[in-house]
Amino acid sequence: MRRLSLTILCLMLLTGFYIAPTHAALASGPCEADPNGSACLDEITRNPAPNVEPIAVPKREVDAYSFFKVLPDTAIYDAPGGAVVGGFANGFTFVIVRAVQGEYAQLRDGNWVKRANLKQTYASNFSGVMLKSMPYPMAWIIQATIPSPAPGASNAPNKANPALKRFTRVYIYATVRVEQWDWYLVGPGQWVDQRKTARLIPVERPADAGEKWVNVNLFEQVLTAYEGSTPIFATMIASGLPDFQTNVGTFKVWARRPSTPMSGAMGSPNFYSLPAVPYVMFFDNEISLHGTYWHEGWGYKHSHGCVNMTISDAKWVYNWQGDGDLTVNVTSGKS
Repeated sequence: MRRLSLTILCLMLLTGFYIAPTHAALASGPCEADPNGSACLDEITRNPAPNVEPIAVPKREVDAYSFFKVLPDTAIYDAPGGAVVGGFANGFTFVIVRAVQGEYAQLRDGNWVKRANLKQTYASNFSGVMLKSMPYPMAWIIQATIPSPAPGASNAPNKANPALKRFTRVYIYATVRVEQWDWYLVGPGQWVDQRKTARLIPVERPADAGEKWVNVNLFEQVLTAYEGSTPIFATMIASGLPDFQTNVGTFKVWARRPSTPMSGAMGSPNFYSLPAVPYVMFFDNEISLHGTYWHEGWGYKHSHGCVNMTISDAKWVYNWQGDGDLTVNVTSGKS
């Protein structure tokens, strides 16, 4: 299960943002008092969607990050229809195609593979948002879902209650616990299980953080960028899988690369080889924040330990850091 139970809710207001690292009951707001009342409906009508501004997507640059994934048991040839001179290790390997001749594709090293053994990939156009003052907590929908009419209730599609698409941004007007999970009111009579969301939860500034720092919430799979104590940018990320957990702690970015190849786990089913990984910021030995062109699993754990971001978001963080220091605060998000 993607979400674990959250037990206490502290609601604090700081520069217009809710500081809510845990969840008990929101005592303020008309929707907490009566989620079915007219005052709640009026409040939702006044504040129908998060007050944020998506960052620009550098479309030409993002589109340029189109590579080919090598499928299992791919042989390497010395020429189209020629002799087999080797093979790719099964794993997670991406290559650049230089030329095509019939059913064969030429790779950057001059060798050839069958085109049927390659699958073209395209980088994600998702992007994070610049934050403004918001009256309610914000979340992204991470799985297309039909809202329920009440917390924990079943749902059914109808014209009056269409599905919320993946990546939709919503306000959380009220929270109700059903067994071990929170349910969020995201619209009039629209309740969503917290496991279908990635919630932005601002945190306190670590004592050893510099002026510019980011929090990576592993539970919510959300990165938030701060200047001082003010959150200014947020996006969804994909951190380490259970066997490759991203370490919790506070780190400093110690090296940066505008682009670099990455590979690892040689000889194992988890082997990977990735050319030209963009906007890399190393913070925990070889673990880094970086752009990603090979998946779109934002809001879910997906990596070998690095913090995967879209190319747009990684570029924003990379340029925002500039030549100065950047602190990376990784938290479990559990309470």
